[in-house]
Amino acid sequence: MVPEFLIEKLEKQYGEQLSKKILEGYGVERKVTFRVNTLKSNVSNVEEVLEKNGIEYKKAPFYSDAFIVQNARENEIRQLDVYKNGEIYMQSLSSMLPPIILNAKENMDILDMTAAPGGKTTEIATLVGNKANITAVEMNKIRAEKLKYNLEKQGATCVYVMEQDARKIDNFFSFDSILLDAPCSGSGTLYAEDFKLEKVFTEELIKKSVKTQGQLLRKAINILKKGSEMVYSTCSILQEENEEIINGALKSGKVEIVDINFLGIEELPKLPTKIDRTLCVMPNEEYEGFFVAKLKKI
Repeated sequence: MVPEFLIEKLEKQYGEQLSKKILEGYGVERKVTFRVNTLKSNVSNVEEVLEKNGIEYKKAPFYSDAFIVQNARENEIRQLDVYKNGEIYMQSLSSMLPPIILNAKENMDILDMTAAPGGKTTEIATLVGNKANITAVEMNKIRAEKLKYNLEKQGATCVYVMEQDARKIDNFFSFDSILLDAPCSGSGTLYAEDFKLEKVFTEELIKKSVKTQGQLLRKAINILKKGSEMVYSTCSILQEENEEIINGALKSGKVEIVDINFLGIEELPKLPTKIDRTLCVMPNEEYEGFFVAKLKKI
């Protein structure tokens, strides 16, 4: 059951009609999605394997390496050798967006601030062909081990793992490009049939997330090189975790909003945002609810 307080929040932010669509999105089971790990394989190899196994698929409109599975569940994909060998990576479509929007280049010093389990880190590594220096930060020891395992499995050899609280990264570091996929309430990823939902999704969780998000973003801006760009993202659709956090950063006068443009953006199911040039994806059977903003340090 979706908690009553969340329904009220959504109606206040989006109005009755859109809230109804969001709640419908919470009620459907999401399709399995993955991307090809081009460090180890290629799209045509993976297509061949899927066809041989009778797995139907379509491609994501914004990413030629991303697949939406039509007739199989996660456990069936996990049985395939391409999964076991790290030739594909199971990842939600929405969470593939931030690395694409980040648009990092070869030879850059790139920071992924809250990196585990490594979906976005390994995606950045594939997008730069392992030809950049990526620092992946994770403060939880168990999650950091999972991150290292995934990096090795995916062949992401350009990544260094830093085990510490990203809020405490030393200010003498500086980066050309930063991805801050901030810890959040997960209000974009909820499944209405989850019987534990009312226990785990609380107002306290939102407040705690907001505090951490603000601290992380301030740190990111401090260690981003002047003239460089960063991406802030969450899998939340609540403005206190998104627009309000970004507004706080804009008021500091240290950053400005950058346009988000990529092929296929017009095909995404979008929600309105309170800040122009930011992106909020609506949850449905293919996408999780997700917010992305791109910032440039002045």
